[in-house]
Amino acid sequence: MSTVRTGPVIGLLVQIGLLAVLAQTVGLGPAGWAAGLAYGVALCTLLSRGMSRSGARDLGPADQVTLSRAILVGGVTALAADSFSRPAPVALMVVLTSVALALDAVDGYTARRTGTSSELGARFDMEIDSFLVLVLCMYVAPSAGGWVLAIGAMRYVFVAASWVLGWMRGSLPPRYWRKVVAAIQGVVLTVAMGDALPGPLTTVVLVASLALLVESFGRDVAWLWTTRHLRRALAHDAAEDRRTPVVHGTADGLPWPEHRTVAVARRGIARV
Repeated sequence: MSTVRTGPVIGLLVQIGLLAVLAQTVGLGPAGWAAGLAYGVALCTLLSRGMSRSGARDLGPADQVTLSRAILVGGVTALAADSFSRPAPVALMVVLTSVALALDAVDGYTARRTGTSSELGARFDMEIDSFLVLVLCMYVAPSAGGWVLAIGAMRYVFVAASWVLGWMRGSLPPRYWRKVVAAIQGVVLTVAMGDALPGPLTTVVLVASLALLVESFGRDVAWLWTTRHLRRALAHDAAEDRRTPVVHGTADGLPWPEHRTVAVARRGIARV
Protein backbone atom coordinates (compact mmCIF):
# COMPACT_ATOMS: atom_id res chain seq x y z
CA MET A 1 0.00 0.00 0.00
CA SER A 2 1.49 3.34 -1.08
CA THR A 3 1.92 6.14 1.39
CA VAL A 4 0.70 9.62 0.49
CA ARG A 5 3.47 12.07 1.32
CA THR A 6 1.93 15.40 2.21
CA GLY A 7 5.00 17.57 1.56
CA PRO A 8 4.91 17.37 -2.25
CA VAL A 9 1.10 17.69 -2.29
CA ILE A 10 1.24 20.81 -0.14
CA GLY A 11 3.92 22.14 -2.46
CA LEU A 12 1.63 21.63 -5.45
CA LEU A 13 -1.24 23.43 -3.72
CA VAL A 14 1.00 26.36 -2.78
CA GLN A 15 2.30 26.43 -6.36
CA ILE A 16 -1.25 26.74 -7.68
CA GLY A 17 -1.89 29.47 -5.12
CA LEU A 18 1.16 31.42 -6.31
CA LEU A 19 0.00 31.13 -9.92
CA ALA A 20 -3.41 32.47 -8.89
CA VAL A 21 -1.79 35.43 -7.13
CA LEU A 22 0.31 36.18 -10.21
CA ALA A 23 -2.78 35.98 -12.41
CA GLN A 24 -4.63 38.47 -10.21
CA THR A 25 -1.73 40.92 -9.87
CA VAL A 26 0.45 41.04 -12.97
CA GLY A 27 -1.67 38.79 -15.16
CA LEU A 28 -0.98 35.28 -16.40
CA GLY A 29 -2.00 34.00 -19.80
CA PRO A 30 -2.72 30.45 -20.97
CA ALA A 31 0.96 29.73 -21.66
CA GLY A 32 1.93 30.82 -18.18
CA TRP A 33 -0.78 28.76 -16.55
CA ALA A 34 0.11 25.70 -18.62
CA ALA A 35 3.82 25.95 -17.86
CA GLY A 36 3.24 26.66 -14.17
CA LEU A 37 0.78 23.81 -13.69
CA ALA A 38 2.94 21.35 -15.62
CA TYR A 39 5.91 22.34 -13.50
CA GLY A 40 3.93 21.96 -10.28
CA VAL A 41 2.62 18.51 -11.19
CA ALA A 42 6.09 17.35 -12.28
CA LEU A 43 7.60 18.69 -9.06
CA CYS A 44 5.02 16.91 -6.91
CA THR A 45 5.37 13.64 -8.83
CA LEU A 46 9.16 13.52 -8.96
CA LEU A 47 9.62 14.60 -5.35
CA SER A 48 7.11 11.99 -4.18
CA ARG A 49 8.94 9.34 -6.17
CA GLY A 50 12.29 10.42 -4.76
CA MET A 51 10.96 10.29 -1.21
CA SER A 52 9.52 6.84 -1.84
CA ARG A 53 12.80 5.49 -3.17
CA SER A 54 14.82 6.96 -0.32
CA GLY A 55 12.34 5.80 2.30
CA ALA A 56 11.69 9.35 3.56
CA ARG A 57 8.22 9.83 5.02
CA ASP A 58 8.43 13.59 5.52
CA LEU A 59 10.49 16.51 4.25
CA GLY A 60 13.19 17.68 6.62
CA PRO A 61 13.76 21.35 7.52
CA ALA A 62 16.27 21.89 4.71
CA ASP A 63 14.04 20.12 2.19
CA GLN A 64 11.18 22.42 3.15
CA VAL A 65 13.37 25.42 2.34
CA THR A 66 14.28 23.82 -0.99
CA LEU A 67 10.59 23.22 -1.69
CA SER A 68 9.94 26.92 -1.05
CA ARG A 69 12.66 27.72 -3.58
CA ALA A 70 11.10 25.29 -6.02
CA ILE A 71 7.72 27.03 -5.75
CA LEU A 72 9.33 30.40 -6.51
CA VAL A 73 11.05 28.81 -9.52
CA GLY A 74 7.62 27.65 -10.64
CA GLY A 75 6.45 31.25 -10.58
CA VAL A 76 9.45 32.35 -12.64
CA THR A 77 8.78 29.51 -15.08
CA ALA A 78 5.18 30.62 -15.58
CA LEU A 79 6.15 34.25 -16.13
CA ALA A 80 8.97 33.29 -18.50
CA ALA A 81 6.63 31.13 -20.58
CA ASP A 82 4.09 33.95 -20.66
CA SER A 83 6.74 36.42 -21.86
CA PHE A 84 6.70 34.94 -25.37
CA SER A 85 3.14 36.20 -25.92
CA ARG A 86 2.94 39.29 -23.68
CA PRO A 87 5.25 41.75 -21.88
CA ALA A 88 6.88 40.20 -18.83
CA PRO A 89 6.94 41.81 -15.36
CA VAL A 90 10.73 41.82 -15.32
CA ALA A 91 11.06 43.45 -11.91
CA LEU A 92 8.91 40.77 -10.30
CA MET A 93 10.83 38.01 -12.08
CA VAL A 94 14.09 39.45 -10.78
CA VAL A 95 12.71 39.56 -7.23
CA LEU A 96 11.42 35.97 -7.34
CA THR A 97 14.68 34.73 -8.83
CA SER A 98 16.82 36.64 -6.35
CA VAL A 99 14.90 35.22 -3.39
CA ALA A 100 15.18 31.71 -4.82
CA LEU A 101 18.94 32.14 -5.26
CA ALA A 102 19.33 33.55 -1.75
CA LEU A 103 17.45 30.61 -0.26
CA ASP A 104 19.96 28.30 -1.93
CA ALA A 105 22.40 29.22 0.83
CA VAL A 106 19.73 28.87 3.50
CA ASP A 107 18.80 25.26 2.74
CA GLY A 108 22.42 24.15 2.82
CA TYR A 109 23.02 25.93 6.12
CA THR A 110 19.82 24.47 7.55
CA ALA A 111 20.83 20.96 6.54
CA ARG A 112 24.22 21.31 8.24
CA ARG A 113 22.82 23.02 11.33
CA THR A 114 20.06 20.46 11.90
CA GLY A 115 22.07 17.45 10.80
CA THR A 116 19.46 16.54 8.20
CA SER A 117 21.68 16.38 5.12
CA SER A 118 20.63 13.60 2.77
CA GLU A 119 21.25 12.35 -0.74
CA LEU A 120 17.64 13.16 -1.62
CA GLY A 121 17.99 16.73 -0.34
CA ALA A 122 21.22 17.30 -2.27
CA ARG A 123 19.66 15.94 -5.47
CA PHE A 124 16.49 17.98 -4.97
CA ASP A 125 18.54 21.14 -4.46
CA MET A 126 20.68 20.47 -7.54
CA GLU A 127 17.73 19.79 -9.81
CA ILE A 128 15.99 23.02 -8.78
CA ASP A 129 19.18 25.00 -9.41
CA SER A 130 19.64 23.42 -12.83
CA PHE A 131 16.06 24.01 -13.91
CA LEU A 132 16.10 27.64 -12.78
CA VAL A 133 19.23 28.26 -14.83
CA LEU A 134 17.59 26.62 -17.86
CA VAL A 135 14.47 28.79 -17.52
CA LEU A 136 16.54 31.96 -17.20
CA CYS A 137 18.53 31.00 -20.29
CA MET A 138 15.34 30.51 -22.27
CA TYR A 139 14.14 33.96 -21.20
CA VAL A 140 17.45 35.70 -21.95
CA ALA A 141 18.18 33.89 -25.23
CA PRO A 142 15.94 36.01 -27.52
CA SER A 143 17.86 39.16 -26.61
CA ALA A 144 21.33 37.79 -25.87
CA GLY A 145 21.48 35.07 -28.50
CA GLY A 146 20.63 31.41 -28.76
CA TRP A 147 24.13 30.40 -27.66
CA VAL A 148 23.12 31.30 -24.08
CA LEU A 149 21.02 28.12 -24.03
CA ALA A 150 24.30 26.21 -23.78
CA ILE A 151 24.58 27.42 -20.18
CA GLY A 152 21.25 25.90 -19.20
CA ALA A 153 21.61 22.77 -21.31
CA MET A 154 25.11 21.79 -20.21
CA ARG A 155 24.18 19.78 -17.13
CA TYR A 156 21.41 17.96 -18.99
CA VAL A 157 23.86 17.09 -21.78
CA PHE A 158 26.26 15.83 -19.11
CA VAL A 159 23.56 13.59 -17.62
CA ALA A 160 22.50 12.33 -21.07
CA ALA A 161 26.13 11.51 -21.89
CA SER A 162 26.39 9.46 -18.71
CA TRP A 163 23.52 7.29 -19.94
CA VAL A 164 25.52 6.43 -23.06
CA LEU A 165 29.09 6.42 -21.72
CA GLY A 166 29.48 4.08 -18.80
CA TRP A 167 32.71 5.68 -17.57
CA MET A 168 30.85 8.95 -16.94
CA ARG A 169 28.63 7.32 -14.33
CA GLY A 170 29.57 7.61 -10.71
CA SER A 171 29.71 10.06 -7.85
CA LEU A 172 32.01 13.04 -8.23
CA PRO A 173 34.15 14.13 -5.29
CA PRO A 174 32.94 17.29 -3.51
CA ARG A 175 34.48 20.44 -4.98
CA TYR A 176 33.83 23.93 -3.65
CA TRP A 177 34.65 25.59 -6.98
CA ARG A 178 31.85 23.61 -8.63
CA LYS A 179 29.36 25.20 -6.23
CA VAL A 180 30.80 28.67 -6.84
CA VAL A 181 30.49 28.32 -10.62
CA ALA A 182 26.91 27.05 -10.29
CA ALA A 183 26.00 30.05 -8.13
CA ILE A 184 27.61 32.45 -10.61
CA GLN A 185 25.34 31.21 -13.41
CA GLY A 186 22.17 32.18 -11.57
CA VAL A 187 23.49 35.60 -10.57
CA VAL A 188 24.76 36.44 -14.06
CA LEU A 189 21.54 35.34 -15.75
CA THR A 190 19.48 37.37 -13.27
CA VAL A 191 21.56 40.44 -14.08
CA ALA A 192 21.06 39.79 -17.79
CA MET A 193 17.31 39.30 -17.30
CA GLY A 194 17.02 42.64 -15.52
CA ASP A 195 19.09 44.53 -18.13
CA ALA A 196 21.26 45.84 -15.30
CA LEU A 197 24.28 46.20 -17.61
CA PRO A 198 24.79 47.64 -21.10
CA GLY A 199 24.25 45.13 -23.89
CA PRO A 200 27.92 44.57 -24.84
CA LEU A 201 28.97 44.18 -21.21
CA THR A 202 26.13 41.73 -20.60
CA THR A 203 27.42 39.63 -23.49
CA VAL A 204 30.94 39.65 -22.07
CA VAL A 205 29.70 38.58 -18.65
CA LEU A 206 27.58 35.80 -20.15
CA VAL A 207 30.51 34.53 -22.23
CA ALA A 208 32.72 34.52 -19.13
CA SER A 209 30.02 32.65 -17.22
CA LEU A 210 29.80 30.03 -19.96
CA ALA A 211 33.59 29.69 -20.00
CA LEU A 212 33.62 29.02 -16.25
CA LEU A 213 30.92 26.41 -16.68
CA VAL A 214 32.83 24.68 -19.48
CA GLU A 215 35.95 24.62 -17.29
CA SER A 216 34.04 23.18 -14.34
CA PHE A 217 32.31 20.45 -16.34
CA GLY A 218 35.53 19.78 -18.24
CA ARG A 219 37.37 19.15 -15.01
CA ASP A 220 34.68 16.73 -13.86
CA VAL A 221 34.75 14.87 -17.17
CA ALA A 222 38.55 14.68 -17.00
CA TRP A 223 38.37 13.24 -13.48
CA LEU A 224 35.81 10.64 -14.53
CA TRP A 225 37.98 9.67 -17.52
CA THR A 226 41.27 9.37 -15.65
CA THR A 227 39.73 7.35 -12.81
CA ARG A 228 37.56 5.10 -14.98
CA HIS A 229 39.78 2.00 -14.64
CA LEU A 230 40.18 2.40 -10.88
CA ARG A 231 36.46 2.92 -10.35
CA ARG A 232 35.66 -0.08 -12.55
CA ALA A 233 38.08 -2.25 -10.56
CA LEU A 234 36.63 -1.10 -7.25
CA ALA A 235 33.10 -1.75 -8.48
CA HIS A 236 34.14 -5.22 -9.66
CA ASP A 237 35.73 -6.04 -6.31
CA ALA A 238 32.65 -4.82 -4.47
CA ALA A 239 30.42 -6.98 -6.67
CA GLU A 240 32.67 -9.99 -6.06
CA ASP A 241 32.47 -9.42 -2.33
CA ARG A 242 28.68 -9.33 -2.47
CA ARG A 243 28.51 -12.54 -4.52
CA THR A 244 31.10 -14.47 -2.50
CA PRO A 245 29.49 -16.76 0.10
CA VAL A 246 31.28 -16.56 3.42
CA VAL A 247 31.10 -19.28 6.05
CA HIS A 248 32.30 -18.27 9.49
CA GLY A 249 33.54 -20.83 11.96
CA THR A 250 36.18 -21.48 14.58
CA ALA A 251 39.62 -22.51 13.52
CA ASP A 252 39.38 -26.04 14.89
CA GLY A 253 41.91 -28.27 13.25
CA LEU A 254 43.65 -25.37 11.52
CA PRO A 255 47.06 -23.93 12.35
CA TRP A 256 45.60 -20.61 13.55
CA PRO A 257 44.52 -19.95 17.16
CA GLU A 258 40.99 -21.05 18.00
CA HIS A 259 39.71 -17.54 18.75
CA ARG A 260 40.25 -16.43 15.16
CA THR A 261 37.62 -16.67 12.47
CA VAL A 262 38.00 -18.39 9.16
CA ALA A 263 36.20 -17.30 6.02
CA VAL A 264 35.69 -20.11 3.52
CA ALA A 265 35.14 -18.59 0.09
CA ARG A 266 35.36 -19.48 -3.55
CA ARG A 267 38.95 -18.38 -3.75
CA GLY A 268 40.01 -20.54 -0.83
CA ILE A 269 40.32 -20.06 2.92
CA ALA A 270 41.16 -16.60 4.17
CA ARG A 271 41.63 -15.33 7.69
CA VAL A 272 39.37 -12.48 8.73
